[in-house]
Order: sequence, then structure tokens, then C-alpha cells
Amino acid sequence: MGLAELLCVSPDAARLGVRVGYAIFSGPPAEKYPEGWDSIVDNMVGLLRAKYSLDSLKNDPRVSAYRKFYWRIGIDPTKTRPSSEALVRRALRGKWPRISPIVDAGNIASALYMIPIGLYDMDSFTPPACIRISRGGEVFHAIGGKDETVPEGVPIMVDGRGIVMHLYPHRDSRITMVRPSTTRILAVSAGVPGVPVEDLKGVLYKLEELLSLLSWKRVGPVRLAPEEATG
Repeated sequence: MGLAELLCVSPDAARLGVRVGYAIFSGPPAEKYPEGWDSIVDNMVGLLRAKYSLDSLKNDPRVSAYRKFYWRIGIDPTKTRPSSEALVRRALRGKWPRISPIVDAGNIASALYMIPIGLYDMDSFTPPACIRISRGGEVFHAIGGKDETVPEGVPIMVDGRGIVMHLYPHRDSRITMVRPSTTRILAVSAGVPGVPVEDLKGVLYKLEELLSLLSWKRVGPVRLAPEEATG
């Protein structure tokens, strides 16, 4: 299966405004942080604090775009923050999370671009993955949470078996999450109306830069789905 067939966005999800960038990365198990990682985090936090405050953050065009999308799909973004906004808020409060080298690389890129990124262990799901609108009754195994039943009308990403990998664009499944033993990931940048399409690729190039410090490499091109989103 080629990269172009690895991930699709269904017509109903595309009409809702779902559009993504995606790429494959691979490398050795990343159990240790490379030298200088703390400086990378400090520099990122400094850039974010120079650009935003907790009061001004809501006025950022991308924060507004994701919040508008959340309202559209029935989520109150003042209670459930878009993941990229939540990361920036933590940075502004001086509480940057440290989870694992690969996940942290995704979080840094996400915060700098204000675009949510999902990372999925490629040995834990069956391709192709597809983002579609839920039919109702699908089961989602949330990271750090209880299993829950997905209602009808929610944008979700499922694998070839129908396993729910992601509630778009903010929650990932523990079934397909990155682990210390992970050596291949599918990285997905989650776009909504109002977010420049070229930045869905740009955030993945930033992720590539960070993963290179862990001796990881991109496998194949960075792609968009649906492809017509490039226009």
C-alpha cells in the first residue's frame, strides 16, 4: 500500500472542513532525550511567551478557527480546549509536559504552529486509516480515560478494522498510541477551516526536524488529504 492510500478523508468529513497533512517517520526506540533537549523546550516556551499571553491567546486566528470548529461539532472549547491551545496554555503557565521523546517532539511542533498533531504506532493499527463521520455506537479507548461509546455525527479516524484511533481533532486512542518500543509512526496534522493548508505540511517538517535529533527519519513525502485541499 502506497502512502497516498494510507489515509483518506471521507466526503462527509471533508464537507465539514476536515483536512489533514500526514507522513510516516521511523527510527530506533526513543527511550532517552538527546543532549540539548531542555534548551529546545526553553527556546520554544520563550517564543510562545513573547507572542502570547493567557488573555490574548483567544484572539489568535488559529485558536479562533479551532474553537469555531469545536462549536460546530458540539464541543464547548472553553471546557475542552483544542489540544494545541492547551499545550500553549501550559507553556505560558510554565508547566510544559514531558511524556516521551517522540510524543514531546509532536507537542513542541504542535505548540509552535498551533496545529494539533496525532502520532500513531504503525504496528498497532491496520491500514488504511480513514477520517469519517461516526455512525454512532463505535467504541473509543481514550488515553488515560475510560472506554466510551461515540455518538452519531462525530468526526473520527478509524483503521481498516474499524478501530477508532482518534476523535477529531483532539483525542487519541490508547490502542494506537506511541510506546517506548515504537519504531514507526503515522503523524497527522489536523486542519480545520481557517488554518492555512501549507502549514499542515509545515508543522510536519518541524516535527521531522525534531525527530532527527532522535535519529528518526521521514519515510516518503508529506501528503495532504483530501488532495484537493491544496487549492
